[in-house]
Amino acid sequence: MKSLQDIDKLLSQVKRIHFIGIGGAGMCPLAEILHSKGYELSGSDNNETDTLQRIRNLGIPVVLGQKAENIDDAEMVVFTAALLPDNPELVAAREMGVPTFERSKLFGAVTRKFGNCIGVCGTHGKTTVTSMLTHILLKCDIDTSAVIGGKLPLIGANGRVGTEDLLVCEACEFANTFLDLSPSVALILNIDADHLEFFKTMDNLIASFGKFAALARDCVIYNGDDEKTLIAVSFAGEKKHITFGLSNKNDWYAENISYNRGAFPCFDLIHKGENLGKVTLSVPGEHNIINALAALAAAEYCGADINKAINALSSFGGAGRRFEILAEIDGITIADDYAHHPAELKVTLEAAAKMDYNNVWAVFQPFTFSRTYMLLDDFAEVLSIADKVVLTEIMGSREINTYDVHTEQLAEKIPGSVWFDSFDTIAQYLYDNVKPGDLVITLGCGDVYKIAKKLKALYE
Repeated sequence: MKSLQDIDKLLSQVKRIHFIGIGGAGMCPLAEILHSKGYELSGSDNNETDTLQRIRNLGIPVVLGQKAENIDDAEMVVFTAALLPDNPELVAAREMGVPTFERSKLFGAVTRKFGNCIGVCGTHGKTTVTSMLTHILLKCDIDTSAVIGGKLPLIGANGRVGTEDLLVCEACEFANTFLDLSPSVALILNIDADHLEFFKTMDNLIASFGKFAALARDCVIYNGDDEKTLIAVSFAGEKKHITFGLSNKNDWYAENISYNRGAFPCFDLIHKGENLGKVTLSVPGEHNIINALAALAAAEYCGADINKAINALSSFGGAGRRFEILAEIDGITIADDYAHHPAELKVTLEAAAKMDYNNVWAVFQPFTFSRTYMLLDDFAEVLSIADKVVLTEIMGSREINTYDVHTEQLAEKIPGSVWFDSFDTIAQYLYDNVKPGDLVITLGCGDVYKIAKKLKALYE
């Protein structure tokens, strides 16, 4: 069963679906949506998490540990891309002839259960804009469903089920998984060099975003200042085009930009030459002006009252792991951020540098050997924005280190930086050296946030 029609047909016939890795950030919201539509679900995972308890609270049975017998009488099995092919549940399902689908295929089928689906894509900012847009819509009494890559504080989760025929979702380009989705609106934030171990060339990457734009049934909303995005949307075809950006050539743009406390933006929101009001953000950095413009443009398209939307956005304090303040103890601020690409690190550290801290400590975990190898000099340049840099070992994730790249090579390019092979050692080093008035921010898309939690525990 390869085609969209086959997957959709099967989903219309089955009732019992089993999720392998149901506690994953991408799996949990899909389970919630299908549960709300009457499917009988079960799931398994290897680690106890808050997410699993959320699933159990819905009455969905969850088993810790993955065994062949967990499949039971499932009529369909869904699994995460990170799953190894010898997983006992996956092997058992295939041996029994139970149809199995990687999560992105099911995600695509779920998007087709909504008449309106806003797919938010881009190399940077997907989670923030998906969170911003969801936050705005809910505050404007538009009861949307959502699938978000991080936790949205307003709902205390990374997904929800609403009553409207509307889904706001994060659409990730990695391995072209966003091409499995069926959006009515494609919201494109930017296109930058990333995942080139898969795409190989920038032309291929741009072409994939172009295919996503073409998938949109009704509208593309995009960054009119981003050259690569402009190339991609040229393939979108005949549909409504809405642009946002900092320049006044866009439909939505910002004027009279200023910053509170050195980093938190205020600006006049302009739509086609009309000043719609003053926007005040509670998230730092110029990049969040662009994110806000994208979210406001999409919210207005979804029917939100723009004055209510502006007011709602002012109460958005960020998504989980996006410059998330974890603690302020003994004059020391501990924060965490998902930034893992040089462009993301640059805007995060520049925002931090403008805040009133004595020293900014960047604690960075490089993610994947390929990205570290290809962008080594770029990482060194942007990390040097911080006053102090502490590095962990590279988290290889799905890769083998065929590049022979190591953290030590990055550390050598950053004057004064240090690196350690243990999270406990790093937490203790920070505890011994950080001073009152300093900011410690853990950076990376792996499990580097554990260092922030360990440091917090040492202070407590």
